[in-house]
Amino acid sequence: MPEPWRTLEERELLDCRIFRAVQVRRRSPLDGSEHTFYLMRSPDWVNVIALTADDEIVLIEQWRHGTAQAHLEIPGGIVDPDESPARAALRELEEETGYRPAELWQLGVCRPNPAFLDNRCTTFLARGCRPCAAPRPEGTEQIRIRLEPFARVPALIASGAIDHAIVLVALGYELLRRQGALVPLAVEPQPGPAARGD
Repeated sequence: MPEPWRTLEERELLDCRIFRAVQVRRRSPLDGSEHTFYLMRSPDWVNVIALTADDEIVLIEQWRHGTAQAHLEIPGGIVDPDESPARAALRELEEETGYRPAELWQLGVCRPNPAFLDNRCTTFLARGCRPCAAPRPEGTEQIRIRLEPFARVPALIASGAIDHAIVLVALGYELLRRQGALVPLAVEPQPGPAARGD
């Protein structure tokens, strides 16, 4: 295991709401040399694999400003302060699609890019999803809902139709679960029947 680098100084350069850019000065444990790094401090994120009773996945086509084009993704977003990842997953799912699940499971946690990001992304499996409300995307979100049989997911990945990195990780978790190589964790309390509409 590599030895840790000692942090000598950290200075915030810019607060961009969804992340903070910081400059960090650290000392190498190898030769004592000092180096400057530029990092992003970001809130944690969530992804939701939402499945209907017919094993259709609830996908969203969303305009992304980083690439200036639409991408085929799964619902997800930022975990708000004082909000659990599970609660954020349910909120984001309903806000972006209007769907609610009968049950929620945690599939896995990944680090989106530890080279310069410090946050985590938790992927949840939402089963028994049904439309229960009108979607309520934020004013800056342009989203179109698209249902696909989950069996088509590998083809969508292979063709490049799904190319968002953390969405690919999330779908990988679900594919592993279906092969019996990953056991999901129950989330307590469960959201309850999607049909209630409350």
